[in-house]
Amino acid sequence: MSEIKNFPPSENCPIRNLLCRLGDKWSMLVLVSLNANGVMRFSDLQRSIGDVSQRMLTVTLRSLEADGLVSRTIYPEVPPRVEYALTASGESLIPHTNGLVGWALESLPGIVESRNSFKAEEI
Repeated sequence: MSEIKNFPPSENCPIRNLLCRLGDKWSMLVLVSLNANGVMRFSDLQRSIGDVSQRMLTVTLRSLEADGLVSRTIYPEVPPRVEYALTASGESLIPHTNGLVGWALESLPGIVESRNSFKAEEI
């Protein structure tokens, strides 16, 4: 029998650490939107995602900025203009997210069918 691979507790596990951040409800959508649209202002980003609240978008952008995946540029104008863009690190993540997005689009019909069958069996 082969040896079981263990994963360290969450604070030491790079897989858990990154998936926790990118697996939330909004981060992937922000990254994909910035990749598709380029540099964006907050309101444009919020409009492109649609159902994200101002507070959640702010929290998500701050987290992605803290991780070095998104940059924020503030222009000293009245009113202040703030623009968001992918950093080089964020751009390096895009081929991987594109693979996941493509898989999700291709696989969703089968997943929905499987979920519906599972629900029907529970009844």
